[in-house]
Amino acid sequence: MQGEWAGEMVGPDVWETCRELIPAGSVFAFLAEHREVLFPQSMFADMYPSSNGRPSLPPQVLAATVVLQSLHGLSDFETVQELRCDLRWKAACGLGLYDTAFDPSLLTYFRRRLRHSADPTRIFTKVKEVVASTGVLKGKRRRALDSTVLDDAVATQDTVTQIISAVRRVIREVPGGEETAQQWCTAHDYTDPGKPRIAWDDEQARAALVDALVTDAINLLGHLPEQDLGEKAANAVGLLALVAGQDVEPAEDSDGRDGRWRIARRTVADRTVSTVDADARHIHKNRTRHQDGFKGHASFEPETGLFTAIAATGGHGPDNHEAAVAVGLLADEDEGQELTVLGDSAYGTGRLREQLQADGHTLVIKPPPLRQAVPGGFTIDDFHIDAASGTATCPAGHTANLGQVKADGARTAQFKRLCTGCPLRGRCTTSKTGRTLNVHPQHELLAAARAQAANDVAWQDEYRRWRPPVERAIAWLVAKGNRRVPYHGVIANNIWLHHRAAALNLRRLINLGLTRANGSWHLTPAIA
Repeated sequence: MQGEWAGEMVGPDVWETCRELIPAGSVFAFLAEHREVLFPQSMFADMYPSSNGRPSLPPQVLAATVVLQSLHGLSDFETVQELRCDLRWKAACGLGLYDTAFDPSLLTYFRRRLRHSADPTRIFTKVKEVVASTGVLKGKRRRALDSTVLDDAVATQDTVTQIISAVRRVIREVPGGEETAQQWCTAHDYTDPGKPRIAWDDEQARAALVDALVTDAINLLGHLPEQDLGEKAANAVGLLALVAGQDVEPAEDSDGRDGRWRIARRTVADRTVSTVDADARHIHKNRTRHQDGFKGHASFEPETGLFTAIAATGGHGPDNHEAAVAVGLLADEDEGQELTVLGDSAYGTGRLREQLQADGHTLVIKPPPLRQAVPGGFTIDDFHIDAASGTATCPAGHTANLGQVKADGARTAQFKRLCTGCPLRGRCTTSKTGRTLNVHPQHELLAAARAQAANDVAWQDEYRRWRPPVERAIAWLVAKGNRRVPYHGVIANNIWLHHRAAALNLRRLINLGLTRANGSWHLTPAIA
């Protein structure tokens, strides 16, 4: 049942009696004044479909609390403490002076209702409606895109810890799992909360332990009772199968059929790093920066300093790449509105360029750097590619035919014997058989982008002026300890990131002079 205001406060109304103590122009003062209009009761009606049961805390209070919590990067416990002790928080959320607030678990309950509702990011959506009502983005057609790595909320686990944890989960969640484990799992006492007692500096002992743990996992999976599994049990079984196989390979002298295993001499690209949060991944933002967690993506209007779209995704896979997520970030823009899209080389793929240009957008996106077969030598841009005639001509004037189109649309030109005796060979290839040229399916589009970035002064000025603000926006997004996500899983953290962006947008609008008059939102002309 959705809660309503009872009409009585616990103690004096903080906003009415202590208004002069609340900083003017702050998010606290704004929520105190406009909370009911910003978050009307009807906005949350679908989250409380039943008319029976005990009335909940009014969702307007919880929504205002979530905004402040996201803005200041606090835990649920810390948030409730602020509500109990800080006059600013009491005024913003409509509590009386003596109100002791509520149990922190109500915030978890509210987020769960949001997650399972038709619009889990409705708070961000509501602030976007305020942005649209003010007209602050009218005529602002630049959108700068960027991403950042968000650290996960769990500790990275090694192979041994992951397998043991996954076995314990199966024992706990799957009917018959405990009995099956007692019969078939002998490598470790899975009721013992500690690690196995071995000499961890003994390589042979570690290898024997891994072999035994993987054998336990296979035996457990192979001997569980046949039955229909619920969601939690099915997830536990799937996770055990995943972690038992991702880090191991057959022993050195094994053909894989005798059940002997060792730690693999390679790393799985999409490796699960923790059984506590199976969505977290190992992410290579660049060659030197490696983190475990998720990716945060943003579309930002650089003149006003407002987020127009936001998303948290997994950290690995083509669907989570910046260029793939960019399409969704720009999807909510007004239909037919031609934008100038700015982005670094992560957004410079041929496929994204092709799609954005087809939609009528202007691209100020840095092209990916070219790889050189020889340092300081020739790149593909030094070759003349004639897609119509199906040929490629090298800097020395040799021409080779482009091969058949591959499944991904690429083509290959084999110069090989033409390189024999070529005076430019030392600048072109180190291959003993000669140069092989791989031509991207959007080669012409990418080559034109590289030429524009290198030679077009107007393009360079646009990029240098309007691309950097989004990096500052990302810094705002992860400030106050928000580099580390507070929850487990992509879905929960995506909702959290939307709340964070909504709070930052609201603060920015207030700084721009947000006010309400005649039933609509406005920016004061002197500031806007």
